[in-house]
Amino acid sequence: MNIRYHTRKLEKTVESLSAMKRHYGNMAKKIDVRLQQFSVALNLDELSHFPGINCHELHADRADSLAVHISPNHRIIFEPDHDPLPEKEDGGLDWKQVTAIVMTEIAVDYH
Repeated sequence: MNIRYHTRKLEKTVESLSAMKRHYGNMAKKIDVRLQQFSVALNLDELSHFPGINCHELHADRADSLAVHISPNHRIIFEPDHDPLPEKEDGGLDWKQVTAIVMTEIAVDYH
């Protein structure tokens, strides 16, 4: 999957494992694993099959965004990087066609 970051500042927080440890502490290794899973998945549907990732669409003020679990409370938030968004016939997001994303937040607790 093609991954882009919403800001250069966010991208710098995941440039290396040491940068991740500086910014995210004990969540760094789990974030690294999740980012590797994003890299090897060909599309969003494939990503959703990794164990424990719990990829899901968000609602309300985070509509058009998706999230994956890092810990029980922390998530990586991202958006499909397609214009227009690939849709199924029923109007929902077609996860099999989402091959590019924009990371917007890492290690956020929105609960």
